[in-house]
Amino acid sequence: MTVRIEASWKEQLQEEFGKPYWESLTGFVRDEYASAQCCPAGRNIFRAFDLTPFHDAKVVILGQDPYHTPGAAMGFCFSVPEGNRPQPSLQNIFQEIHSDLGVARTQTDLSDWASQGVFLLNSVLTVRARAAGSHAGKGWETFTDCAIRLLSERRENLVFILWGSYAIAKRALIDPRKHLIITSPHPSPFSAHKGFFGSKPFSRANDYLHARGYSQIDWGNKG
Repeated sequence: MTVRIEASWKEQLQEEFGKPYWESLTGFVRDEYASAQCCPAGRNIFRAFDLTPFHDAKVVILGQDPYHTPGAAMGFCFSVPEGNRPQPSLQNIFQEIHSDLGVARTQTDLSDWASQGVFLLNSVLTVRARAAGSHAGKGWETFTDCAIRLLSERRENLVFILWGSYAIAKRALIDPRKHLIITSPHPSPFSAHKGFFGSKPFSRANDYLHARGYSQIDWGNKG
């Protein structure tokens, strides 16, 4: 697996590329992509890192693994290409944006968020098509946990948005004295009514950024 990753991230993560788990992980991913249909497309595996450079990140939203439906995964969490039906969790995110901010969001491609500094990181960066969680436990979690830890240690005044128990467990990697951590149930239809709706993560993130002199995120439709 060729690692094509944005320069500032590559510099921050350089030590990881020489570790034994990385060699094992890249071998596994290379074999999977050669022998089976996998998501996202190989060129998009590190797209979250490419769209949001290390020093540009302002908000971090954590997902679990890519959509396993072919054509849906884009290389960053929750986003699907325009023209695709939004996944139920994304529909609920849009509903909360409208409730929280009074603005509409219908565009399913979230790359405009990423370009504003929203780092949309899945914990696992690849998956076999139609087999959710199939690449979990192979080493991706070590890599992405390192990315979260580096952001916590080497940056200040970031907003970490953690939805659901899987993401909330990552708060152990984040220094709450330096950053804002927002937690709630996951936006999935199975849990959104248990506290995701009404949690106001988008206004809370913007209020925090504004109070520290940073530009706010435009969470609504672009253009």
